[in-house]
Amino acid sequence: MQAELKKRVLQAACAPYRPVGVSHHQWAKGKMGLDPVFPGVLQHGLIPDDAVLLDLGCGRGFMASWLLAAERLAEQGRWDGPSPPQRMRFHGVELVADEVVAGNRALRALHGDRVSLQAGDMRHADFPAGLNVVTMFDVLHYVPPADQERLLDRIRQALGPGGLFITRVGDAQGGMPFRISQFVDRFASFMQGHRLSQMWCRPVAHWVQTLEARGFEVKALPMHEGTPFANVLLTARLP
Repeated sequence: MQAELKKRVLQAACAPYRPVGVSHHQWAKGKMGLDPVFPGVLQHGLIPDDAVLLDLGCGRGFMASWLLAAERLAEQGRWDGPSPPQRMRFHGVELVADEVVAGNRALRALHGDRVSLQAGDMRHADFPAGLNVVTMFDVLHYVPPADQERLLDRIRQALGPGGLFITRVGDAQGGMPFRISQFVDRFASFMQGHRLSQMWCRPVAHWVQTLEARGFEVKALPMHEGTPFANVLLTARLP
């Protein structure tokens, strides 16, 4: 994504968080400004038009704000990249209730019922009707392997033909970059008041095999540009 376009999207995506509080606004600027997954999702054209999207581990809804900001800029004629998704409806589940409150306050004032964030455990979340895209960025490793398998089964069952599952994972065979990402993960969680007693990571090849065994066609995209991490984005689509 061109630097000027990225700057435009970032400003538009962060603006809704300003009225919610300084800390939420600053966290939005840092996360969306530095994490390559946000421009990457748009650059690769991953989200289709008319998506009914469920983001598990959605935090304050930054991905919703990013995608909807891109849509608004395109409508205003201020867009010069791959066309962003149109008419998306975004549902999110986040364990930390304070983040859900902040996200709903920021986004529903601007987007109404196109955005709905709920507090809860993603392992037991209700999936919305008509779901055709599920995203899960950097959170699957927070739950034990048996829960990972059950959650992937639920996602597979919820998505119909052509359904899309997008997840970013750390490559457990990524050497020092992987160890750095784990350290940063723990530190960021600590700064937000969370405690990570353990993480359950896997090599990328293992994740790919796990998804293919459920009938997904999987592509792996490096998604750590500009960072010292070993993160990979997996796009898994049902035929």
